[in-house]
Amino acid sequence: MRTAALGLGTYRIRPSALNEVVVRAATSTADAWIDTAPNYLDGQAQSLLAPVLARHHPVPVSTKVGFLTAQTAKDALSDRALTIEEAERGHCLSTSYVHWQCARNRTELGRDHLDLVFAHNPEHTEGNPYEALRDAFIALEAEAAAGTLPAYGVATWDGFDTGTLTVPALHQLASEAVGTEQHHLRAIQLPVSLVTATAFTQALDGQGPIAEAAELGWQVYASAPLFGGELPHLATLELTALLDPHLTTAQACLLAAASCPGVTRILLSASAPAHWAEAQAALRIPAIPTPTLRKVLDVLAAD
Repeated sequence: MRTAALGLGTYRIRPSALNEVVVRAATSTADAWIDTAPNYLDGQAQSLLAPVLARHHPVPVSTKVGFLTAQTAKDALSDRALTIEEAERGHCLSTSYVHWQCARNRTELGRDHLDLVFAHNPEHTEGNPYEALRDAFIALEAEAAAGTLPAYGVATWDGFDTGTLTVPALHQLASEAVGTEQHHLRAIQLPVSLVTATAFTQALDGQGPIAEAAELGWQVYASAPLFGGELPHLATLELTALLDPHLTTAQACLLAAASCPGVTRILLSASAPAHWAEAQAALRIPAIPTPTLRKVLDVLAAD
């Protein structure tokens, strides 16, 4: 069993380190990937990425729609893409706003098309998240039809854990949005780590959102594999030895998430190039066997 590919997440990266880490992430041309959002780094992430991406244009990028910064809300209101009520809520997935944000994403990233756009944390929407997602999917399908977007997805923090979202319901919703099962919803993003382990544990038994997405042929992006950098400080040396005694604690925890069946890409925010190199080395190692992962997760669940 292969491990998941490594992708660069930009949520926690220091702006001063962005250029060097992106260059390092782009060196693995076979599976290079960068994940960002218009609200990351106080709304500067995409603009900061643009000049670096201009020098490494083939590197694909996923971005998002949903959360508003103060400047985004002001500009979208001015362009009549948002209502005042939507702007005040700070999160919007309306059809008009999604179209507006996709265009802005392209401008900020300096690209004429986007590789993948996630509807960002629909569980934060006011009211029924599926109604909000229906509007977003209609817009994203239109973007795909226009050739500006080959695929889209849903990124969530706890939507699957709480039962607010399910993969079958998302699949059905996308089919309804476009009028056929040949829709462009092709990915989910959710936290997968030894701490945020509900979907991880389910996947080991071929169940839950990761397994369901894999069955549909979707990409599964694992966010926060080190739980915001806290996991290496929480894991014990005994746990590390059980996973792989030749790795550091951070590498072992990362490899565990990358070994989850159905996960296709791990998104790591690594400001230090040395940390990125360590992550690349860890993911070149064969996947941790499922029985070992079960044992580790059982031990953690018992604590």
